[in-house]
Amino acid sequence: MSLSVIGVQPTRAQESSNIAKQAQNPIARLISVPFENDFNPQTGIDKEDSYVLEMKPVVPLTLSKDWNLITRTIVPVIQVPDLAPGVNGKTGLGDISLSLFLSPAKAGRIIWGVGPIVSFPTATEDILGTKKLSVGPTVVALRSQGHWLYGALVYNLFSVAGPSARQDVNQMLMQPFVNYNLRHGWYLTSSPIITADWEKQRAERWVVPVGGGVGKIVHFEKLPVNIYTQFFRNAEYPDGTTHWSARFQMQFLFPKKG
Repeated sequence: MSLSVIGVQPTRAQESSNIAKQAQNPIARLISVPFENDFNPQTGIDKEDSYVLEMKPVVPLTLSKDWNLITRTIVPVIQVPDLAPGVNGKTGLGDISLSLFLSPAKAGRIIWGVGPIVSFPTATEDILGTKKLSVGPTVVALRSQGHWLYGALVYNLFSVAGPSARQDVNQMLMQPFVNYNLRHGWYLTSSPIITADWEKQRAERWVVPVGGGVGKIVHFEKLPVNIYTQFFRNAEYPDGTTHWSARFQMQFLFPKKG
């Protein structure tokens, strides 16, 4: 996406508005490195706080004049309190996942990408991961229309290898997102992460947050950075988990010139 028009150099505010839409697009053709911090209070048997810090670098690759490949890696660092009697809290690396989205180089009204996701059993502690190698399909679709950018990202993981003593993986994640872009790089946003563990009983299966927040494109010297914060109330959640959460993200952006 070009950040200038013929004969006119965009103002910083115009540039911020354009970059904001790129930052909100999970498969935009720009390198980005988000750091997402999720705060989950009153978790576990003692109602203590848990934290998840995720680094999510996104790197687009040109395959041909018609197709791009967008790679999205998620590296989580997790801190959990005591979850149950005899299940002590731990801090460490979680399972790393890699998504590969095949996407048309020329975007139409609907921007989309589809491909595989792989989750690797990299957790440093048993309770921080599945201990299973898991794979599955992932898809993202979105539309940019005026001030609005909206869409959804979905995947489902299935375990294919790992210790038989550990529970099989059959987990879905769906992240709808709606953004309303304002002037000077400000925007309103809602991007709840809805999860379902199909291996669990229905009462323990779903986490369904509802909420949103606000974000802004700022600049560190010439480097654009997307910052937002969101708050969610969980409409449905398993016993022992939190009924609300907060998310703060700082996303470093490296848009292409020209």
